[in-house]
Amino acid sequence: MNKVEEKAADIKKLKIIANELRKDSLRMITLANSGHPGGSLSIAEIIACLYFHEMNFNKDLLKSKGRDRLVLSKGHCAPIQYAALAKLEIIPKEELDYLRKIDHMLQGHPDRNKTAGIEVNTGSLGQGFSQAVGIALAGKIDKLEYRTFVILGDGEIQEGQIWEAAMAASHFKLTNLVAFVDHNRLQIDGCVKDIMNVEPIEDKFKAFGWSVYKINGHNVEQILDTLEFTKNASRPTMIVLETVKSKGVSFMENSCEWHGKALNKEMLEKALKEIDTTIKEIS
Repeated sequence: MNKVEEKAADIKKLKIIANELRKDSLRMITLANSGHPGGSLSIAEIIACLYFHEMNFNKDLLKSKGRDRLVLSKGHCAPIQYAALAKLEIIPKEELDYLRKIDHMLQGHPDRNKTAGIEVNTGSLGQGFSQAVGIALAGKIDKLEYRTFVILGDGEIQEGQIWEAAMAASHFKLTNLVAFVDHNRLQIDGCVKDIMNVEPIEDKFKAFGWSVYKINGHNVEQILDTLEFTKNASRPTMIVLETVKSKGVSFMENSCEWHGKALNKEMLEKALKEIDTTIKEIS
């Protein structure tokens, strides 16, 4: 198999993984009758690319100082991160049946004290980004070669703390920091532009001293190619992911209704069949 064929095989594998993570996320949320499906589905591809291709991270590296870190600053989308950690065999697969259950490890938002593979507690919007900046800065100070990745929501960047952290990342020349904005344009109360317009996102981060890319957040090839550019960065990198809320389930897409609402069993069955069809088409 030549390099072109290897890349094509990798892309196919990651597309399938992304959709498998979508299925697990929806199952978890339906069983819990609580959670945030919309933003979980919109980051499926970036989660797949980071955990299953890009990051130096697996179950044997959890205590390694040299492991790469991923901070899910938009912590309400924890279900898809949990799905990935289960697929990596870092947490038991059966725990996915107990999302948001007392006396189980998978809280509604990531909790490093309860769940292996979680770097920091997130959910208070904006704070995960600041913590990621701190983690990247610590790596520079300690002369460690790990990279820090952090995923933000576009509604989340309405928080003022985001811009303090962005300024600090540039000031300290955190070339080991790669951030993503899940730009699906919707938040719980409606359109981001109507609630508190955050545009132009790219120009703002450029003004704060970041390298900025804008790509299709569901295009695995674009994601992988852009991640390659970040490896020789001279400044922190922001990748704006153009995404669709609830991507992969046609009756849920582009609706803020599904920001924090669980599917019922009938809807779940319909959604899973649609995703299975997508997986078959990829295969």
